[in-house]
Amino acid sequence: MIKTHNLNYFHAGLILLVLVCGSCKVSSTAQGKKDGFVQIFDGKTLNGWEGDPVYWRVENGNLVGEITPSTLLKTNSFIIWKGGEPADFELKGEFNITKAGNSGINYRSDRLTDVPFALRGYQADIDGNNRYTGQNYEERKRTTLAYRGQKTTINPQTGTFTPEAVRAKVKSNAWTDLSVTGSLGSSDSLKTLIKGEDWNEFHLIVKGNRLQHYINGVLMSDVTDNDAVNGKSKGLLGVQVHVGPPMKVQYRNLRLKQL
Repeated sequence: MIKTHNLNYFHAGLILLVLVCGSCKVSSTAQGKKDGFVQIFDGKTLNGWEGDPVYWRVENGNLVGEITPSTLLKTNSFIIWKGGEPADFELKGEFNITKAGNSGINYRSDRLTDVPFALRGYQADIDGNNRYTGQNYEERKRTTLAYRGQKTTINPQTGTFTPEAVRAKVKSNAWTDLSVTGSLGSSDSLKTLIKGEDWNEFHLIVKGNRLQHYINGVLMSDVTDNDAVNGKSKGLLGVQVHVGPPMKVQYRNLRLKQL
C-alpha cells in the first residue's frame, strides 16, 4: 500500500514536471517566432526544390551537388527553390566545398527558358580555393559587382539594356560603372577567415537595394545597387554547380527569413 503523504509528493512532482515541460514548449515556440527563420531544406528529401538529379541529391542530411568525370557540365546547373520569389530577406546556412569546386547562392534571379536549370541574377560566390568566396557576382548579367573586401555603389542606368549593351560595360569579368565607396578589409586578410574544405557559415542580408554577404559572421562584400534597369527587387533562389573539373559542394541548415 502507498501511504497518503507519498501520494501527495508523487502528485506534486508530476504537476511540477508538467509545468516545466509546458514552459519549455512555450519558450521554444516563442523563440521560433522571435527568430523568424524557416527551414527551406528538410535534410531528407529534395521536396520543394527542382534540379537535375544527375548533379543533385541528399546525402547524410546535406544538399549535395556533384560533378564526376562522367558528368562534366557544358553550362552551369542550379537546384532551384520552389517556395517563391523572395524580395527582402535574410538567408542563413552552411557550405562545404572541395578544393577544385565552384558554386554559389543565387537570389533575386530569373530562370532561363532556353538552358536547363539555369539562373540569371545576383550570386553570393563560393569556390574551393576561396579566390571568389564572399564576393557579389551577377550570373549572366553584369558580372562582378563587388570583390571580397569591397563596399560598392552601382551607378544608375537609363534606357533599355540588350545583352550586348551589358557586355559593353563589363571589363575583366567585372562591371565598370560602379564606385568603390569603402573597404571591409583586404581580400587576402578576409580569406584567412574562410575554412578550406570544411564547413563555413554564410548569411545573406538583402534589403531594398543593399546586398550584404557574410561568411563566418564577417561582412565580405556590401553592394548598394542603384541600377534599377538591370537590378532586381525580387526573384528565385538557387544553388549552383559550375562548369569545370569534378567537384562536390554540400549545403545544410538552409534557413530563410522574409522581411
